[in-house]
Amino acid sequence: MAYVIAEPCIGTKDTACADACPVDCIHPKKGEDGYDGNEQLFIDPVECIDCGACVPVCPVSAIYAADDLPDKWVDFAQKAADHYGR
Repeated sequence: MAYVIAEPCIGTKDTACADACPVDCIHPKKGEDGYDGNEQLFIDPVECIDCGACVPVCPVSAIYAADDLPDKWVDFAQKAADHYGR
């Protein structure tokens, strides 16, 4: 079960979550290809180790365990998978 970044991240793209991630699975970060072209950040569903370190640092409460993702944002799990070509 990976974590998923949902709708509240759109337009915010605060990278505190990426800085907190011990396995570097949240992208695109500022300065990386795709940062300006994406409206949100994504967690790689394969690389995520389910540690939850990203959750408390998210300033907009956009990160959920995949099993706890609200129904209205369930499509964000697929968006993350698509972003990483999964």
